[in-house]
Amino acid sequence: MIDCGYGIARQMVLAGLALPQLRHIFITHHHSDHDIDLGPLLQLAWLSGLTSRVDCWGPAPMSRMLHAYFQYEAYDIAVRTSDEGRVPFAPLIHAHELRGGGPVMQDENVRVTAAKVFHPPMDLALAYRFDAPDRSIVISGDTRRSENLVRLAKGADVLVHEAMLAERIPALVSNLPDRDRLAKSVLSHHTTAEQAGMIAAEAGVKLLVLSHLVPAEDPEVPDSEWVAAAKRHYSGPIIVGRDLMEI
Repeated sequence: MIDCGYGIARQMVLAGLALPQLRHIFITHHHSDHDIDLGPLLQLAWLSGLTSRVDCWGPAPMSRMLHAYFQYEAYDIAVRTSDEGRVPFAPLIHAHELRGGGPVMQDENVRVTAAKVFHPPMDLALAYRFDAPDRSIVISGDTRRSENLVRLAKGADVLVHEAMLAERIPALVSNLPDRDRLAKSVLSHHTTAEQAGMIAAEAGVKLLVLSHLVPAEDPEVPDSEWVAAAKRHYSGPIIVGRDLMEI
């Protein structure tokens, strides 16, 4: 499981994934759209029958965040543990605070490696690479163009990379307070679809999936616009990613 943004537990259920089978969570960075449902996801998995260990990986303050969530839900957790006979919740959850790039974990199914990427004002934002026996998948997380990410993605089967259409950002924020400052922030923190295509080409990946789209779900932006931008530099197959999509 990568990141825990809005409604992630519901998405898992819709995707046919059993919550009690959750084993690892990888957080790329601590913007709310990537971690806000971390605690609820874990608790819903526990309420659905989770009895085995879950490891949560990501930048600090993972440990403090989880501890605070256990305090926030302490009453419900205590009642359900005593009244419903559930196994204790907190001992199942193990936080691992990553300090930068390098090996993360490895088991019989997958080897996970991280790279530090640039997503100001976050002190640490991470991309992850998952190497399984039959394929390799890289998740960019939120980032500006990153040479670390190019190196991490070398030869990968799939690169899932965030994408922005810079020319559409002014319209996106036009009705919001302090729109000029917000537009500047968005433009300085993210990678354009064209740059994502360039990264995919430099890394030699076999498939590029554009994700975390900015602007997102805009009916005035056809998929062809995203694809055309990425194809300026990348000649391989490109998919515009959507929630619950299988490839």
